[in-house]
Amino acid sequence: MNTVTSHVESLLKKLLVLLSTLIVIGVTWQVISRYVLQSPSSVTEEAARFILIWMSLFGAAYAYQTGSHLGLDIVVNKLSKKSQIFAAMLSHILVVGFALNVMVFGGFSLVDLTMDPIQTSAALEIKMGYVYFAVPLSGLVIVLFGLNKIKLLASKV
Repeated sequence: MNTVTSHVESLLKKLLVLLSTLIVIGVTWQVISRYVLQSPSSVTEEAARFILIWMSLFGAAYAYQTGSHLGLDIVVNKLSKKSQIFAAMLSHILVVGFALNVMVFGGFSLVDLTMDPIQTSAALEIKMGYVYFAVPLSGLVIVLFGLNKIKLLASKV
């Protein structure tokens, strides 16, 4: 499972670099078209918004994997080593539960809801379900990372 998560983490890192590059290019073109050409592009503004959604969700998954999320560990640090492991396991179990219920199941419901009666974006005219697909997909990645963290902690007990 460690190899799978390391491959997914590597792919996630490459995806985030690609999305960051695309948003910089898109916003740069938006500024040029607005202030230099005096004809703002509505397509780049909407694309930047959608890319930001994908970056945020997959960035959250990457931050979870690397331990970069903000956390308060004042109380946990005062516990014994064994209690710290159990507290970490409980934390990861709650994260997996949230990601499964809200992001994966709720996300697939959202995608299904916007794909059946087709809802399209105004400028790009793409199905909004494709934009919202980042929610269940990033949820699955978080579940994978969480299960791996739980497995690693369980081996320490």
